[in-house]
Amino acid sequence: MSRIGNIFKVADLRNKVLFTLFMLVLYRLGCYLPVPGIDQNAVNSIGEQAREGGVLAFLQLFSGNALTQFSLFALGIMPYITSSIIMQILTVVIPKLQEWQQQGATGQAKITQWTRYLTIGISVLQATGLVFLFHNGGGGLVSSSSGEIDLVPNFTPLTVMLIVVTFTAGSALLMWMGESITTRGIGNGMSLIIFCSVVSGLPSAFSVLYASAPWKLAVFLVFVIAMLGCIVFIELGQRRIPVQFAKRVVGRRMYSGQSTYIPLKVNQAGVIPIIFASAVINLPVLLSQVLPSSGWGASVSKWINDNLANTINPIYLFVLALFIVGFSYFYTAIAFDPVQQADNLRKQGGFIPGIRPGPQTEHYLAKVLNRITLPGALFIALLAITPTVLVRILLGATGGGAAYSVGGTSLLIAVGVALETMKQVDSQLMMRNYEGFLSGK
Repeated sequence: MSRIGNIFKVADLRNKVLFTLFMLVLYRLGCYLPVPGIDQNAVNSIGEQAREGGVLAFLQLFSGNALTQFSLFALGIMPYITSSIIMQILTVVIPKLQEWQQQGATGQAKITQWTRYLTIGISVLQATGLVFLFHNGGGGLVSSSSGEIDLVPNFTPLTVMLIVVTFTAGSALLMWMGESITTRGIGNGMSLIIFCSVVSGLPSAFSVLYASAPWKLAVFLVFVIAMLGCIVFIELGQRRIPVQFAKRVVGRRMYSGQSTYIPLKVNQAGVIPIIFASAVINLPVLLSQVLPSSGWGASVSKWINDNLANTINPIYLFVLALFIVGFSYFYTAIAFDPVQQADNLRKQGGFIPGIRPGPQTEHYLAKVLNRITLPGALFIALLAITPTVLVRILLGATGGGAAYSVGGTSLLIAVGVALETMKQVDSQLMMRNYEGFLSGK
């Protein structure tokens, strides 16, 4: 508590923390502001079905229940995250984007601007798709005893345009709020918004476990505490590659070579592989809704619903783990380029002791990266599967929504964002000779 008090002793840091909290409160308020033209009775029915699990539970995970509320921030921050990932991938294949990336702050500003444009485009497409999907009964994702649910009963071009513009404006506002937190607050704004969305679903998930039986909540809390310790251990785990810089002569003075290291994280890709894998494995479930209702279409739909829509089915768990491992290697290769890193070391006069500069350094970095990526990928695959299985064992078929809320994705996001934010707070406190949370000094 004394270290929390240190935050409020520093005026600049106190203002940053209060600004961040204010923005997050506004975000949670926007998650419950209704969009005009939406049938609220249908919204309540969709919310009830999302608690049972399935694709809806996954879709609402990153929107803080705003999607099933069909509120101002229904699209959440995912359009911006999607556009950022797309731009990051395109940077590898488009020479112009590579040129911008090498221009420093000026080039990064151009990439950021195009990311915003792409975010607006993705928001328009997603908003339009949501309106048409849930006007037609949710494409089979939702149903009721009285028939299919129509979320937009007054389906006119003007109403559709109003809803799409409102959703897009909410996504743009959320993008601005995230960037404002990053520049004027503490921590990464986009990450904190996702953190807020994920954490908001934990109390209801814990209440479901407690309502079932108090001992089930106790068992799960013990498991969560153990899992949090493992996540912190893996998230802070690094392989430090030593780097030595040659001696330099400047004028009449000789400067000795400096020693540093390249930190390679065990989990270099973070939570991205889990998000990608969950989205890909849910894609066949969405596509199965447009297959014929008889003949081969019915057989394919039944197999998909039995194996890929059931989160405790062995086939689902195996495919999900396989996708997570594959996406871990894919995203790590994008986030850390051994060729570029080796080239930068050569230009700066640095070298890894015992390794020649150039191709040998490139091969060495690639080899080390591949070796440490495997345990990290296997860990997050295990992390994504184990909490979901445990919740479904404790609650049965009715615990689908709670399984997503307290799943491995939620825990990994919560711990990762909390650690990064605490590191920033620590650095601010240490600059002013105060004790930090992580340093212990």
